[in-house]
Amino acid sequence: MPSLSVDVGGLRLKNPVMLAAGILGTTGASLRRAALAGAGGVVTKSLGTSPREGHPGPTVVQVECGLLNAMGLPNPSYREFQEEIEIARTGGAPVVASIFGSSPEEFAQIARGLKADAFELNLSCPHAENYGSELGRFPAMVEAVTGAVKAAADAPVWVKLTPNTADIVELGLAAQRGGADAVVAINTLKAMAIDIESGCPILGNGLGGLSGQAIKPVAVRCIYELAMRLEIPVIGVGGVGSWEDAVEMMMAGASAVQVGTAMLKGYGVFEEITGGLSRFLERKSLELEELRFMAGRRS
Repeated sequence: MPSLSVDVGGLRLKNPVMLAAGILGTTGASLRRAALAGAGGVVTKSLGTSPREGHPGPTVVQVECGLLNAMGLPNPSYREFQEEIEIARTGGAPVVASIFGSSPEEFAQIARGLKADAFELNLSCPHAENYGSELGRFPAMVEAVTGAVKAAADAPVWVKLTPNTADIVELGLAAQRGGADAVVAINTLKAMAIDIESGCPILGNGLGGLSGQAIKPVAVRCIYELAMRLEIPVIGVGGVGSWEDAVEMMMAGASAVQVGTAMLKGYGVFEEITGGLSRFLERKSLELEELRFMAGRRS
């Protein structure tokens, strides 16, 4: 069978299918279980400088085409999470710490104080005031945050980009200028749901982020545009629920993919996707690297 191991953004992964940030990443045990279930790497819930309770409920609601969430970045702070990362590492897969802050200095503080195999900078959450996409929609801020973390960290730095922008490539280029080892595309799309009986927004925060199958075409487009212009790897996320989705993202230019909402199907999703990917490569007589950006080479 073709090898699925891959080097992405400074990490060696046994396969290119990772657990996305914010999904089961609140404890070391859940991250470890994902790794043991076959994830090539796991990403933690986003961690900040101080504890946050997040938004009032409801924080997650299922809609016709996916999930809406407005968690509000709840977390115990990076200082309280190192032990969970050490537990997660016993699963045998790299552990990527998703981190957020309100300034380059806050991001750098976390990167200096937390030990992980890589850092994923959350510059894309669409529903947390003063964080996420409120910083990440400005190229100068993306470059400044990335540069600050690169100077502070002793591990690879990935930048998770927002799709809620006029030009995601501009943001990707800013991350690259700041020294990013990879970019991750995309985070959720800003969205909303209303209860028609009461006329009230369903989410406690009113607005939230849409994830799941509905956003995959947007993610594929963003990955393709980034891969056309960037010299660093692109990691695809947004609607990956099957091996076919993973193949499509890789053909668009992704070097690896992350699975989020599809975890509703259970931990078996990792073996399902990696198994299908392996069989596809064998049937097509292809190596994994030959998939990457196939659509761009053939356009």
